[in-house]
Amino acid sequence: MSDKRRALISVHDKHELLTLGEGLSALGFELLASGGTARALQEANLAVTPVEQATGAPEILGGRVKTLHPAVHGGILARRTAEHLEELAAQGYAPIDLVVCNLYPFSETVAAPDVTEADAVEQIDIGGVTLLRAAAKNFASVVVVCDPADYGPVLTELKEDRLTEGRRRALALKAFRHTAAYDAAISAWLGDVVEPADEALPARLELDAARVQTLRYGENPHQQGAYYRFAGQPAPFEQVGGIKELSYNNLVDLDAAYQMIREFSDPTVCIIKHTNPCGLASGADLIDAYGAALESDPVSAFGSVISVNREVDVPFLKTVGKLFVEVLLAPSYTEAALKRLAKFKKNCRVMVDHGQPLDPVTMRTVPGGILAQTADDHGVDRDSWKVVTERQPTDEERDALAFAWLVTKHVRSNAIVLVKGTATVGVGPGQPNRVDSVRIAAERAGDRAPGSVLGSDAFFPFPDGVEAAHAAGATAVIQPGGSVRDDEVIEACNRLGLVMVFTGERHFRH
Repeated sequence: MSDKRRALISVHDKHELLTLGEGLSALGFELLASGGTARALQEANLAVTPVEQATGAPEILGGRVKTLHPAVHGGILARRTAEHLEELAAQGYAPIDLVVCNLYPFSETVAAPDVTEADAVEQIDIGGVTLLRAAAKNFASVVVVCDPADYGPVLTELKEDRLTEGRRRALALKAFRHTAAYDAAISAWLGDVVEPADEALPARLELDAARVQTLRYGENPHQQGAYYRFAGQPAPFEQVGGIKELSYNNLVDLDAAYQMIREFSDPTVCIIKHTNPCGLASGADLIDAYGAALESDPVSAFGSVISVNREVDVPFLKTVGKLFVEVLLAPSYTEAALKRLAKFKKNCRVMVDHGQPLDPVTMRTVPGGILAQTADDHGVDRDSWKVVTERQPTDEERDALAFAWLVTKHVRSNAIVLVKGTATVGVGPGQPNRVDSVRIAAERAGDRAPGSVLGSDAFFPFPDGVEAAHAAGATAVIQPGGSVRDDEVIEACNRLGLVMVFTGERHFRH
């Protein structure tokens, strides 16, 4: 039995394969490889022992069985004790010291809209998962590598003889997490096939998320915080400027800004504070929209998160001026704008929105588990509106009510929004009772409230809310309806000359 170290390579993703093979050969490893991996290495003129030569058994069943053999798994699982090594030698087998393996692209396959069950089943890797688990189990003696990103570091550590047991353990952990995520993807797919949900939410949630950022702290300095991203999910945004990393609270506000800006197709600016829009407006361009959004609540705009849906340029940044902005989110920036931000707003985290689709399911933790719901992705459906008052809305009021309805769904409940045209003039978020939210929105609007329209995320349980709206100068109200006192509220609107529209749809956001 040779004393030469042996590496078994069996990879579907052949990225950096030749670099790996050349590096291991230079370090004196004997290379064993299966199927297409062996052919790729041989075509690069590297000395390779095909797995079937080492096992004495050919690949069978069209390649379904290649590495499932005692010569392979005995070599991987053997402890480096005299007893195990003698037993291997008696069978004519030799130890395997390094296993490099990645798996068939199951998740990518089932993500295709026209995938067949037969195609999906063929992408369920058996031998690869078994190799990884065996090597990871015996990490004390075997190095296991499942990620091409680790090829370079592992080669360096082997060359410098500093690949420690702690490093082996970390690579084993990565392999086990890789196979766990793989099995979870298969389980989720097969669950949909065997137990198709009769509603939008699955019977079982299979969650796998990796920490991508350790945060300075959580919501408060005495709390620890981290940002995790679900496996297989691309980054929804990217930081391209600012000397500070995103904080926990930045990310929470950024989530609100990220969702809110997508409601609008015209040039729009959202100014977010503690997940609520203190100002939101659409306009002829970003400069026009920013001016209207800022006017809604210039005091709260200090230290805000701002999202826009057009490219940011220098004229827009000059309009923002010296306002302290925690985070700026945009689909793109001109080079001149990035240079100006780096010079004058070094503490502003500059984010690019990659335009990924919003998650169809939202989740939050509660004691003992998770709450999940389909996303509130309903916009404005004017055809479903019901005008319940004697006075009908004007065309201008209808347009303003539609804008108010879009904004209201993104304000914390109890939510009240006062709007003129396509700009908020006052926002009343998150009060324990609705009339207080109306009063706060009216106070924010001040002398801009007369002639505004009001959006409410849920019904008015008493007439006092619309009475306060009328006192502030609002002319029309949009709300879901559905209170046992709707008739009293409608009567109050008729008495005051207000328009009231029922949407039949609520937009709570807790």
